[in-house]
Amino acid sequence: MTKNTKVMLAYTYISHGKFELIDKPKPELQSPRDAIVRITLGSICTSDLHIKHGSVPRAVPGITVGHEMVGVVEEVGSEVRSVKAGDRVTVNVETFCGECFFCKNGFVNNCTDPNGGWALGCRIDGGQAEYVRVPYADQGLNRIPDSMSDEQALFVGDVLATGFWAARISEIKPDDTVLIIGAGPTGICTLLCVMLKQPKHIIVCEKSPERARFVREHYPSVEVVAPEDCAATMRQKCERGGADVVLEVAGAEDTFRLAWECARPNAIVTVVALYDKPQMLPLPEMYGKNLTFKTGGVDGCDCAEILSLIEAGKIDTTPLITHRYKLADIAEAYHLFENKLDGVIKVAVEP
Repeated sequence: MTKNTKVMLAYTYISHGKFELIDKPKPELQSPRDAIVRITLGSICTSDLHIKHGSVPRAVPGITVGHEMVGVVEEVGSEVRSVKAGDRVTVNVETFCGECFFCKNGFVNNCTDPNGGWALGCRIDGGQAEYVRVPYADQGLNRIPDSMSDEQALFVGDVLATGFWAARISEIKPDDTVLIIGAGPTGICTLLCVMLKQPKHIIVCEKSPERARFVREHYPSVEVVAPEDCAATMRQKCERGGADVVLEVAGAEDTFRLAWECARPNAIVTVVALYDKPQMLPLPEMYGKNLTFKTGGVDGCDCAEILSLIEAGKIDTTPLITHRYKLADIAEAYHLFENKLDGVIKVAVEP
């Protein structure tokens, strides 16, 4: 913390391609449903890089970036009921009112509030800072069990919530072969949540030798293939002509096409990835495959259930934390993460 207790360090979106660590006023309550959280541990997400490179048009220059963090509640508004000052909490990537049509049906990414959906670190100040204001704190915060470390809970509000949501909407059955394209942080969290469904066969497609090795070492029951071998492997190993479920988590240039090509007829293709460029949907080539596509941003309303699964020992994301940095050195952490150096999977950032 800087000497002035009303000022904090915050990593800020300055302009296209430029983030900078600057002093900002410590956030204050703006609504009786807000909470102020003192950040104890944060992380960098690929979505932060999308903001940096201009792939998120709604991102607002001047905001503090970051939407993946845990911390301690410092102050709550008069209408907040689920948490109190002193509670350790996860912070949800989604801002949602809990009252509109979409929230009541679990589609919280499309909350109709002006700040609904992905707001933190995109349209309002996020958590790569010392403090963050969380709107609708009763929905956006979940108390961390006393037995759980910050590291265990760090990814609950974003990347793990994304994997859990993706596995849930993919309608995975015990007899299915499931293909996951991409073994980055979101891909591995998706893998962990797919494993909870116990399908017959899980295959991960990953081009990076380091990340392929990570999957083989930590999840030996999972088969790993390279992109150039993926289509042939699916034809060889899937008696129905392809995967029953494909989850596209890579967001690379050719992975969308690979996803639907590797799916069997009448399969579900769940697109988790956020792309830098528009993707083509070549309907004449797909005609007759009768695929079901599910796409979009995470409906992050499963955080309490995810925390329970972590507490029960059924999910462990701590091996994903391969590097740690202080907030003062976050630019160095970004360089490492963006360039995928030194076998990085996820970076933990401490104030």
